[in-house]
Amino acid sequence: MQDPDLIIKVAVLAVYVGILFLIGIFASRRIKSMSDYYVGGKTMGFWAVAFSARATGESGWLLIGLTGMGAIAGYSGYWVVVGELLGVFVSWQFMAKRFKRRSDKFGAITIPDYLQSHFKSKTHTLRIIAASVLVIFIVIYVASQIDVTGVAFRSMLGIDYKLGALIGFLIVLAYIFFGGFVAAVWSDLFQGLLMFFGLVLLPIVVWFSMDHGAGITEGLNAIDPTLTQVMGRSSDGWMNLFTILGFSMIGLGFLGSPQVYVRFMSIKSENEIDKGKWVATTFTLLTDAAAVTIGILARIYFTKEGQDPETILGNNGEDVLSMITESFLPTLLVALFIAIVLSAIMSTIDSLLILASSAITRDFYQKIFRPDLKDENLTKISRISTIIMASMALIIAIIMNYVSPDRQVFWVIIFGWSGIAATFCPVIILTLFWKGYSEKGAIASMISGFVAVILFNFVFKEMDSVGEYFVALDVLFPSFAVAMLVGLIVSKKYPPRAEAVKMIEEIDAASNEK
Repeated sequence: MQDPDLIIKVAVLAVYVGILFLIGIFASRRIKSMSDYYVGGKTMGFWAVAFSARATGESGWLLIGLTGMGAIAGYSGYWVVVGELLGVFVSWQFMAKRFKRRSDKFGAITIPDYLQSHFKSKTHTLRIIAASVLVIFIVIYVASQIDVTGVAFRSMLGIDYKLGALIGFLIVLAYIFFGGFVAAVWSDLFQGLLMFFGLVLLPIVVWFSMDHGAGITEGLNAIDPTLTQVMGRSSDGWMNLFTILGFSMIGLGFLGSPQVYVRFMSIKSENEIDKGKWVATTFTLLTDAAAVTIGILARIYFTKEGQDPETILGNNGEDVLSMITESFLPTLLVALFIAIVLSAIMSTIDSLLILASSAITRDFYQKIFRPDLKDENLTKISRISTIIMASMALIIAIIMNYVSPDRQVFWVIIFGWSGIAATFCPVIILTLFWKGYSEKGAIASMISGFVAVILFNFVFKEMDSVGEYFVALDVLFPSFAVAMLVGLIVSKKYPPRAEAVKMIEEIDAASNEK
């Protein structure tokens, strides 16, 4: 006889997948040009863009990674919340309008479009480097998301890892194949709402269902007193500083990451950005804090003094969410949480695949090799490139599972996120706020940021004397700093062309007159 709980879970997932397919079908009716396929024709509303930007920025890292990190790190895990909140607010408050205004003036529909126009580039060097880095790190990032899909199916449904990864891969590929960016944003709104309400309500339900013989702080102290140390769990002050920086500087990735900033291109007006800012910051504060709290409550509920959390909560806490939902929720709501986990993953994969597709189709094929080709003739090529990128990511995810079965989901995803952020965020920041930034400086920033991520991850972390500090710090903050510094130095040596500076001054002057 079949397991009735499994039938309920599969039925809920079938409804969830059906909704995504309907969104893809309806979105496909709006796809009439490359602008529609890649930025929704620049007519998206603030609710959709805000939820899409946050759902895309969070990924399966939020539900599987951050809940697990909360269980392992305790109170110091809240530094992730602080960093993300600051990153999101600064991005929407100080950068989004400038970026939207300039990208509209340039007629840009991709990040390389924006950069090429900003510097009035006379060669394709900048576009080639930007598109190449996008493709490389996006495939890695998508692979990490497919990896989380396999982990989620295995821990929450008992399905084989490889089958779970394949199912997630097929679901997201199907609805973006037809609907492009519009399908991604509309589905992100739907999925973001699921994530928001699921994450915010779960710790409340768990708290009122637990035995309150002791409070949270007392419960953590009984397990390990270092779990309540907000400033870090180590007796080494430098290690605590590096840990806090590693957690909080994750928020730097919101200051220009292409998968987030293409949403600012898509929003229909600057006024919508003012409204979306509060939606995005509220979403970030409540969902991130809830994720860490879920991990902390799970640590108290499932572990006892002296026990190794990894033996109780799965590899580096990756089973936290499945364990807590199974223990406190009825089967129907457990099934809904499986859909919520998939929502977090799918909302990131769809955006990344569209971004990678735009890099290959528009930035390589059309702009460099076939500038005579009309936009309407590129849709088929876009879809083919999407399938190729997704397939490569699937293969990498399966290999990663075999090569590193003990990997921690939190940091695997952060590596892909950091690669994109360290390469592009310094460039976007400097183009928006420094007129002295040059094309050569931007190229130097991208190359140095890209190389720094590789060096800090595979070289510095392995050093005997300082390696553990760089493990705690991780790669984003130092790589970001290197890219900024190199960009500044090279731009001082090779300043921008006068006509490029004049163009930016005219755009800014026109906006100040409004």
